Amino acid sequence: MSETMLWTLYDRACEARRPDGILADPDSVRICNAIDYDFMRHFGEPVGSFAARAAQIDQLLKRWLERHPEGLIVSLGEGLETQAHRVDNGQMRWLTVDLPAAIELRQHFLPSCKRLRHVAANVFEPGWIEGIEPGQDVFIVVQGLFMYLEPDAVRRLFIRIVEHFPGAEIAFDVIPRWFSQLTQWGVMQTPHYRLPAMPWGINSDEIAAHLHGLSSAIATLSVLEYRAPRGWPRMTEDLFRMNPLTKGHLPCLVHAKVRNH
Repeated sequence: MSETMLWTLYDRACEARRPDGILADPDSVRICNAIDYDFMRHFGEPVGSFAARAAQIDQLLKRWLERHPEGLIVSLGEGLETQAHRVDNGQMRWLTVDLPAAIELRQHFLPSCKRLRHVAANVFEPGWIEGIEPGQDVFIVVQGLFMYLEPDAVRRLFIRIVEHFPGAEIAFDVIPRWFSQLTQWGVMQTPHYRLPAMPWGINSDEIAAHLHGLSSAIATLSVLEYRAPRGWPRMTEDLFRMNPLTKGHLPCLVHAKVRNH
């Protein structure tokens, strides 16, 4: 079982349990309660950053579903993310693409159905793309995945997505270069959990030029902030954002729209 899958689940569940929480997520609470794992020992006190990231993407999806109520949302490498259940309007369709072991666990806690389907595959395999009929309204979510890939793999996957889904929208999160470098040197989240290497990082002020350089098919692009909801993590991020020299060195979300052919 991937520990990163458990880390994000734990953060969302803890936020959802709070009376002042920013994310309503009963499914994450249910799943977290059902897994026999010492979350606190491994990951420490949750700060709500993953919950904030999820809530921001939820809002993008809900606004998109207002315009495309029967649209298809494709979520790559989402593990035990419960986003489909948080944004479900009763008409949308959802496709989760993840590795077989992750899909097996997901199926146990979040069974597939006619509208909410699972595909057990590596995201680089062409089958999941070829299985989507052309001409559909599509939104691609890549949450918590790109940073774990090598830069060339990110480039190849991004180009494949924008080439195959004209008119689609895509949302993904990025980490800054300094944090990517830190994880490759090796940094402990707690004495019992080392952060996995995250080879791909990019600063927010570099994103637009980089992505437009990858593909001329990008029509519009927005860089969105998300931040820890409270406490010292929130204060630290606020200070970073106030400083012109450091505001581009924080995690963020990217929301892009692909041109129609």
